[in-house]
Amino acid sequence: MHKCLLVDDLPEGLSLMSALLTDVFPDLEQVMASSVHVAMEKIRRHQFRLALIDLELGDGNGADLIAWLAEQQPECIPIVGTIFDDDEHLMRALKAGAQGYVLKDQPPELISLQLHGIRDGLLPLSPAIARRLIQHFQKAVSVPGTEAGLSERERQVLGLLAKGLRLVDIAQALEISHHTVGDHVKSIYRKLNISSRAEAALEARRLGLVD
Repeated sequence: MHKCLLVDDLPEGLSLMSALLTDVFPDLEQVMASSVHVAMEKIRRHQFRLALIDLELGDGNGADLIAWLAEQQPECIPIVGTIFDDDEHLMRALKAGAQGYVLKDQPPELISLQLHGIRDGLLPLSPAIARRLIQHFQKAVSVPGTEAGLSERERQVLGLLAKGLRLVDIAQALEISHHTVGDHVKSIYRKLNISSRAEAALEARRLGLVD
């Protein structure tokens, strides 16, 4: 059975997200942690398919945990679940590798709807967060060369990455090695000045590579 990691230092936060995830992903086994330290121990002991992580934790920052998780288990999908909607928290989390950003103070039915998108390869983003990201990249468009120089293969990789495919799936679809895909992703991130799947998905949409 696939597992999901839930990290929140407040019991009510864990309860809320646990209930919503049970509704959306009834087949996922949930593993809970109330601190960065406990979460790291869980990550060492288990392989996770999905992680829902708060940002301000008692013994550290969730963004740092996301970055560490991405190194330890690159196939895991880390999602932020928090009340913080400011640019500082948002951009730090995305640069750390978060692949979604959900605000916990929304109505539960909206959170559930956003989490449902994961099944279809969509990045769960609260509307307020999506608007912030769009504004961020609209500003970036005016910077010369921010999207220049992508090869045709890099455009293919970016499009598949934005659809939620794993690196191994992209390699199989394009009939190239997993390591070659990884090199293309690094090149794409460097050329577009981005550092996460969430940013890559928005860039792909802006470039017309996905609907």
